[in-house]
Amino acid sequence: MKFCSSCGSSEITLKIPEGDNRPRFVCSACGEIFYHNPKIVAGCIAEWQDKILMCKRAIEPRHGKWTLPAGFMENQETMHEAAARETHEEATAEVANLSLYTMYNLPHINQVYVMFRGDLVEGKASPGIESLEVSLMTENDIPWDEIAFPVIQETLELYFEDKRNNSNFELRYGDMLRLSGKKFEVKRY
Repeated sequence: MKFCSSCGSSEITLKIPEGDNRPRFVCSACGEIFYHNPKIVAGCIAEWQDKILMCKRAIEPRHGKWTLPAGFMENQETMHEAAARETHEEATAEVANLSLYTMYNLPHINQVYVMFRGDLVEGKASPGIESLEVSLMTENDIPWDEIAFPVIQETLELYFEDKRNNSNFELRYGDMLRLSGKKFEVKRY
């Protein structure tokens, strides 16, 4: 930060405010504290018959890789609304009957991923502006070596494991911790 959005001062410093325990950007003129908090990513495993909806990314990061429809939650919407909106934006698809499925903390990138399961209405989808391609896939169809993000890989693996387990889909949550490079440790709770 270079300027205070409250008073216009250019004297912004990084310090631990009184009564706090973390460094924050603080305006030296008016004392305004600017908090930077994790971003919530909401998405959906959209199910149709024995398949799920996958999207091939048309944007960075990970252009050309496959993912579930998901994206950043917006102000003034619920997580359900964010998951449904992202599914519509990325795959022009409507989802119904959303139920919470996974929640993973990704502290290394300041994100929390919240994924729902839902019914893909009429099994209809087509690429939105953020997708090159969309496809309904079974577990065997998933291009496992082309998955965009480790948290999506984890979510898919849990989903198909639960599906093989008499479709006993219980809430899954944990932390995805970066060890080094592309290696992660997943702590499930």
